[in-house]
Amino acid sequence: MKTQTLLNYAQDGWYAASGPLADVQSAVTGETIAVTGSAGLDFRAMLDHARKVGGPALRRLTFHERAHMLKALGMAIMARKEELYELSYETGATRTDGWIDIEGGAGTLFSFSSKGRRELPNSRILIDGAMEPLSKGGSFVGQHVFTPLQGVAVHINAFNFPVWGMLEKLGPTLLAGVPAIVKPASATGYVAEHAFRIMIEANILPPGALQLIMGGVGDLLDHLTLQDVVSFTGSAQTAMKLQTHPVMARESVRFVAERDSLNASILGPDAGPGTPEFDLFIKEVAREMTVKAGQKCTAIRRALAPAEHLDAVEQALRERLGKVRIGNPRDEGVTMGALASRAQRDSVRKAVGELSRAARIVSGDPDLSPVAGNGAFLSPILLRTDDPWGSAAVHDVEAFGPVSTIMPYHDLDDAIALANRGMGSLALSLFSFDAATAEDFVLGAGAYHGRMMILDRTSAKESTGHGSPLPVLVHGGPGRAGGGEEMGGVRGVSHYMQRTALQGSPAMLSSIIKQWLPGAAKPTGDVHPFRKRISELDIGYTLETSNRTVSLDDIEHFAAFTGDTFYAHMDEEAARANPIFEGRVAHGYLILSFAAGLFVDPAPGPVLANYGLENLRFLTPLYPGDSMRVELTVKSKSVRNEEMGEVRWAVFVFNQKDEVVASYDLLTMNQP
Repeated sequence: MKTQTLLNYAQDGWYAASGPLADVQSAVTGETIAVTGSAGLDFRAMLDHARKVGGPALRRLTFHERAHMLKALGMAIMARKEELYELSYETGATRTDGWIDIEGGAGTLFSFSSKGRRELPNSRILIDGAMEPLSKGGSFVGQHVFTPLQGVAVHINAFNFPVWGMLEKLGPTLLAGVPAIVKPASATGYVAEHAFRIMIEANILPPGALQLIMGGVGDLLDHLTLQDVVSFTGSAQTAMKLQTHPVMARESVRFVAERDSLNASILGPDAGPGTPEFDLFIKEVAREMTVKAGQKCTAIRRALAPAEHLDAVEQALRERLGKVRIGNPRDEGVTMGALASRAQRDSVRKAVGELSRAARIVSGDPDLSPVAGNGAFLSPILLRTDDPWGSAAVHDVEAFGPVSTIMPYHDLDDAIALANRGMGSLALSLFSFDAATAEDFVLGAGAYHGRMMILDRTSAKESTGHGSPLPVLVHGGPGRAGGGEEMGGVRGVSHYMQRTALQGSPAMLSSIIKQWLPGAAKPTGDVHPFRKRISELDIGYTLETSNRTVSLDDIEHFAAFTGDTFYAHMDEEAARANPIFEGRVAHGYLILSFAAGLFVDPAPGPVLANYGLENLRFLTPLYPGDSMRVELTVKSKSVRNEEMGEVRWAVFVFNQKDEVVASYDLLTMNQP
């Protein structure tokens, strides 16, 4: 393979380093395949370019426009995925490993794109929670909102997933409207650089939105401000060095870290040999040891089993690991490739040496390369300790490779304490078919683990497994794991935004957030709102209906027609005995049905469909002889595509005393 000079991308141009370059070797052959470096870059100028060019351009776009860009970026990666697979083989990754990294990374962009279009408004301000009344008369209210940070997100990524690791950070960052400077790890930087190049060549993002550093970050941190974010994946030692940088402390720079994690997997007390859960446990521990050659931040490092089953666990794991075929990931039948570099292999061997002083190796030989040549190959190493409380290293030393230690526990409390002895992890899994056991375990261990998977025979077929971070769930953990969170759907987007509490009149805040708030003006007109397209609807536009009297015959007919003969509607004496009612009352669903009859305009037109209602509350009983009327107000609107968009209507049902009988949000799909 020809040696490639990896380039930096700064201020919308590609640049080679002006100084010394570092060699990058193939994990499979040991040959130099790339050279990399960042000497000569003006890091302050890169930050300024992102803040002055990229940030304003992204903030001018709505959440939906940014979401569409993420989808396009994901499609660009998928269109050229074979180029990335070919490079990925040189990192020691099998095709399956590469699928997690490459297509998993694109899938993460697709997920954030979908979340952005479905859950975020087609505007630039994100509303956080409900309005807070601040005055008796309602003229002074509060509303929490999120707005994009006006700085730069600095992404410092690890070597193990050069594509996914980059894209899982970029998804929420770009969706929030913040530009990014990406710094991949050198060992697999040639894959990250190519994926980055694909995104730039797709010409989807505005200028200044993305920049790339293919070497050290120089004095970059010296120029950070309170508007910037550093998102880091890597070792605890490097994380602490970054976190304690004087500028980080002085400017209160946001720091999101994912670092060391001695993740645990627990075989439940009920999951002995012969149970489906036992077999699932063995399969998952072996898989987590060998997928990506164990180079996963979520991999199982500690496997706990009831003391009486530990021998069976050891035997089953040894048999399964004995079937692993190690070799060049391009070769058919190979199930585990090399570690990312010889330096990484040496690091794992050193860690195994420390572990072997506290536990004994029962499978694999760390000193014997299973493949001839200069590649970074290593056999899966299984260790065992029978005294987990006396073996501190098994809870403190992480061998970032195909290494795991099995250990016994004596009861559930002991298992919880041992799991928590890792002092914070990204992922934990429990294999049990006993719900009571699972509940006790979650209560006892939840505070120490960022994600917990309870796997049993009913969920195994569709499970994504112990170690798979998902874009819709948070990825991070407390303590040793770094204390940060990434992804988690919209939660991840908020890490790159500032929550601000707005105070003012309902009218003023409604104008700012593009959503009608109670107390703001509700203009009416001669045109029924269902006759208006989204573009013609003004926020706050309101329809006030006529009155309709609800009779006892209406209630009884509704009961007979629907079959809802609940006593409060049909039995006067029983209804009076109820502490809530004064007598028979109208059905809640009758009220909703009659309300629709009052405000619906039946002719075909801009309203395409009613697709739901939210936040329904019945506040005042409606008795036979009472009348009801409706106020239907345009609360918010959001165009989704050229054919349709969503309108959210605030619906209030009043009785003849102007008391609110019911309130809810009606959702309709309308023509744009």
